[in-house]
Amino acid sequence: MTLKKMLAVVALGCAIGAQANEVGYTQQAPTIDGVALESAWKTAPWYDMTSVMIGETPSSNDFSGRYKLLWNKNALYLLAEIQDDHLSDTYADPLERYWDDDCLEIFIDADRSGGDHLNTYNAFAYHVALDNQVVDIGPAKGEESKPRLFNDHVESVWKRSTEKPHSIIWETAIRVFGDDFQYGDANTPVALKAGMKMGFMLAYCDADGGDREHFVGSHEITPVNGDKNLGYKDASVFGELTLVSK
Repeated sequence: MTLKKMLAVVALGCAIGAQANEVGYTQQAPTIDGVALESAWKTAPWYDMTSVMIGETPSSNDFSGRYKLLWNKNALYLLAEIQDDHLSDTYADPLERYWDDDCLEIFIDADRSGGDHLNTYNAFAYHVALDNQVVDIGPAKGEESKPRLFNDHVESVWKRSTEKPHSIIWETAIRVFGDDFQYGDANTPVALKAGMKMGFMLAYCDADGGDREHFVGSHEITPVNGDKNLGYKDASVFGELTLVSK
């Protein structure tokens, strides 16, 4: 099957909604391969990414995005379909200016408690790079907060279609950790279950070969002193996501 046909299969999902409030259960975990042929993806609804946090509203050719979600006890599964006319991975060091490379940013707050997570692990803002490295800011024992790798938290694979409009199918499996997470220790992910409510938001950093030009997300953020780029430090701006059994 060509990637064009794969995209057609993915497109069979329900109509696009403004933002995700509920996520459906899947007994069988999807294969994280950037293909997304599983039947569970077909029936999951699409949600759009149109809330601009940095820059002007991009043209649809420059960037557009939508996403789907599933869950089981082991992980939250995210499928994003991204249209980006220029993929950019300028900085070889994954911890250097990672926000100025194209990346998905996945925001997770396991207990929907909100608040600061720049200096704690109350929540996470995973920057998933084109090389599938995963970066967030956080402390370690005896160290202050700084960018660190969390590659074991998010499994990520993406593929770009060879046919117009050359969309990207990006799949991730996100292991959810609570606020008792300790960097460098042996941590156990949260076992997800129906009825759980968590904080969630998704965004895309669009950088066409230089600094980030656009930062577009799934949830509208009320600016503080004109600034909407708050998710990386304040989980209170995340949306609420309920895990349901249907």
